Amino acid sequence: MKKLLLYLFAAATLVSCTARKTSDKERLSVSILPLRHIVEAITDKDFDITVLVPSGAGPETFEPTIRQYSELSDSRLIFSTGLIAFEQRLLSKFGDAESQEGKIINLSRGIDLLEGSCTHHGEQSHAPHGIDPHIWTSPRALKVMAHNTYAAIHRQYPDSARYTANHERLQQRLTALDSLVADQIDRSGVRHFVIYHPAMTYYARDYGIEQVAIEHEGKELSAKRMATLIQWARNNDIRCVMYQSQYPRSAVETLTRDIHAEAVEIDPLKEDFIANIEHITRIITGL
Repeated sequence: MKKLLLYLFAAATLVSCTARKTSDKERLSVSILPLRHIVEAITDKDFDITVLVPSGAGPETFEPTIRQYSELSDSRLIFSTGLIAFEQRLLSKFGDAESQEGKIINLSRGIDLLEGSCTHHGEQSHAPHGIDPHIWTSPRALKVMAHNTYAAIHRQYPDSARYTANHERLQQRLTALDSLVADQIDRSGVRHFVIYHPAMTYYARDYGIEQVAIEHEGKELSAKRMATLIQWARNNDIRCVMYQSQYPRSAVETLTRDIHAEAVEIDPLKEDFIANIEHITRIITGL
């Protein structure tokens, strides 16, 4: 029995030491998955990166855990869009914004923001101050976000030529993505797309295409507005209606059934935003 206890103690000590070794990396935190992709593209695997809203979850239902509060406190930098309501609530609880100057990084700085109500199920959960928060869905906005990320990291680590080179490569990839999206939309001749929740507002603005949303201010369309949308969709030969994975397919079934269109699931919160935007562009353009 004594030998068994010694063995268990040694095993526990080994696990503890391994955990401490893993946590030797400095910690960075991001609010949503796409932001981790930006940070990792610039810093490689140099940091432990905490994502507050996990894969499959929606910002509108997010509640931080005690562990996440601790990880925020331990983080060297905290990256957010600066636009999602849960970010505002969380960071106000986390500490006085003025005392955290230089630590909390608002990646929306420099982006021409759009007005928009982005509520969920009647709860004003996504867009404080009437600003549409979905900046990460547009390659052009992502270029600004990448620059803001790099600028914050460079202030902390000014001697890292590798981070500078990584940022330049990321900007090149985003420029290529911008060109690809613009070219495909131009070649397709598509002028509008239909989506359940209006998550592609910046994408639509930046590429001169109209986003038509079924949901408005967290509510389903009225019967009259739905009838108008059905007639519009028929007149414009709409064959595809997108809905986010955070919502049920049934949210678009009335429209797709009446116009004989296909319901296609997307997830704007996927971490690899380059592959995701390419995928969504293929859905919109049919190319």
